[in-house]
Amino acid sequence: MQKQLLIDWIPFSVKPELINELNESSNKNKVFTVTGVLQRADVKNHNGRVYSHTVLAREAEKYLREFVEDRRGMGEIDHPDSSVVSLKNVSHIVTEMHWEGKDLIGSCQILPTPSGNILKELLRSGVKLGISSRGLGTVNEQSDGTIMVQEDFELIAFDFVSNPSTHGAFMQPKGVTINERKFLAEGVVPPNNASNKFYSAEALIRDILGNL
Repeated sequence: MQKQLLIDWIPFSVKPELINELNESSNKNKVFTVTGVLQRADVKNHNGRVYSHTVLAREAEKYLREFVEDRRGMGEIDHPDSSVVSLKNVSHIVTEMHWEGKDLIGSCQILPTPSGNILKELLRSGVKLGISSRGLGTVNEQSDGTIMVQEDFELIAFDFVSNPSTHGAFMQPKGVTINERKFLAEGVVPPNNASNKFYSAEALIRDILGNL
């Protein structure tokens, strides 16, 4: 069975005092850190997927050891259809992770990059964002429709997105095939009759930002 790109997200709540700090700060180069739920274990998300605590804990520990502790836990804004984090689009870096019950909590430092500045301005404006886990793995659908993420799941990154999929998040799937691996990017997908002005404009904006 081919591995899929699994993208699942949760709403990321930012404390009002941080937004006030962002608005009041005169130092544009000041580093800001936000904290929230990165992923949830043993709970069915809006895509019908469940990440077992065993699998998620294993990958979180590996990600913490190999990426976070080496300051390589980078993420992007929006969830690209890629299993590789693009350096030119990096907006933040995960600096800490820990468990609170079945919730994986993490802190993300916003970087002074073009994408990081966009993220900071969105937060400054009080825009509600989600945090999206990106990984490769296979799934198995149960008789009740629950989709279990399998043992071969590999965590890649956590991205900030506009639409998630874990409960308390916004997100739904779209399939893309890249390098013979089927990606399942779970941001909100436009209905067939809506692939028009809004989505064309969004694609154009992304192209422009990617060329800056």
